[in-house]
Amino acid sequence: MKIIILGAGRVGSTLAQQLAGEDNDITLVDIRSDKLEELQARLDIRTVTGHASHPDIIKRAGGDDADMVIAVTESDEVNMVACQLAYTLHHTPTKIARVRASEYLALEKKIFSQDAMPVDMIISPEQLVTDYIRRLIEYPGALQVVNFADGKAQLVGVRAYYGGALVGQQLRALREHMPGVETRVAAIYRRGEPIIPKGDTVVEVDDEVFFIAARKNIRSVIAELRRMDQPVKRVILAGGGNIGLRLARVLEKQFNVKIIERNPERARLISEQLDRAIVLVGDVADEELLIEENIDQTDVFCAITNDDEANILSAMLAKGLGARKVMSLINRASYVDLVQGTVIDVAISPQQATIGALLAHVRRGDVVVVHSLRRGAAEAIEAVAHGDRNSSRVVGRRIDEIDLPEGTTIGAIVRGDEMVVAHHDTVIEADDHVILFLVDKSRLHEVERLFQVGVTFL
Repeated sequence: MKIIILGAGRVGSTLAQQLAGEDNDITLVDIRSDKLEELQARLDIRTVTGHASHPDIIKRAGGDDADMVIAVTESDEVNMVACQLAYTLHHTPTKIARVRASEYLALEKKIFSQDAMPVDMIISPEQLVTDYIRRLIEYPGALQVVNFADGKAQLVGVRAYYGGALVGQQLRALREHMPGVETRVAAIYRRGEPIIPKGDTVVEVDDEVFFIAARKNIRSVIAELRRMDQPVKRVILAGGGNIGLRLARVLEKQFNVKIIERNPERARLISEQLDRAIVLVGDVADEELLIEENIDQTDVFCAITNDDEANILSAMLAKGLGARKVMSLINRASYVDLVQGTVIDVAISPQQATIGALLAHVRRGDVVVVHSLRRGAAEAIEAVAHGDRNSSRVVGRRIDEIDLPEGTTIGAIVRGDEMVVAHHDTVIEADDHVILFLVDKSRLHEVERLFQVGVTFL
């Protein structure tokens, strides 16, 4: 696939790195020649220096025959104009734009259409991160929560704690512990290394366990792996930017929410847009302020400023002062790997959340959802099965008949409104939504080919 990526920021460069290793023809455009030279030295990509919204730059980047344009510059307006030019001048089939401003997003259906602003998909990093954090707060104890089939099934990552009912036992005991509950362990990470789970696999303390279940059963399965945390009541959001405001709007209906914002003018502005949340003016790393606001009685402290260092330090301080669970928004990938699993319970990477949404539109074989897991080390995908036994490699076949790439497991199938846990003798039917876990992302193309329908397969 020939893809033009406009913008070599964190999202653009990470996306280029990921897609370049998957047999795609990537051209990266940015105004910073030094940044492009650095990326071209280590990636198999073309680069073009110039403004992403200039017609001649899009043409030089290969707009005449590009399959897709992904505009992820820092400017909403540049992204939208670039998509307009790609469509008007080159009839580019797929156009994706990153848009942050809530004013544009509020009018998404009116603004973004082929008759108006021809953008096929809008990516809003702030909204993606907001949804992600909300799910983590909804399930205390979870390291990661992702949706499949419009939320009918969820994949959850938890760390197994001493005292969990399943810890020290074989996975096949899960069915005995929870009769009538459909769930499947998709993967286990032990000391950073992946383990393909089998019935006789024994769960150990500190294992990172990923399981799939229907939304209604998630809490019950978490309780098997760790002592279930108390329900969340009090939340402190450190940072009143776009994400902080969005989160407060969502959470204030259900929890007691406080926001700490350094800028008095910004604090006043967001306080006028909230109904119940309390807005405090102050430094997120002010120990006296945190103690005064009863940080030791806080269930979740979420550091979401634009400063990685401030987020890390304030989250560590909050944990030391008694906050039950702390999360930190971190942009630098190296920082995410450094702090995950320390006193900071969850490190949140907006790049990984954004890239997961983008990848679903790049994958072949009717892959409708892609989630990046474990800071990009693994992927969970949802693919729709089409065709019949003659034209498809998966439809009409039992799971043990399918030639899955090494390190790949089928965890569950969503069939209509029902989630079916995958067993070796489960037969995949046409239009099933198949949820797969990939430990080795380099085998992704093999999985995509499984779900591509040919004129004839035989």
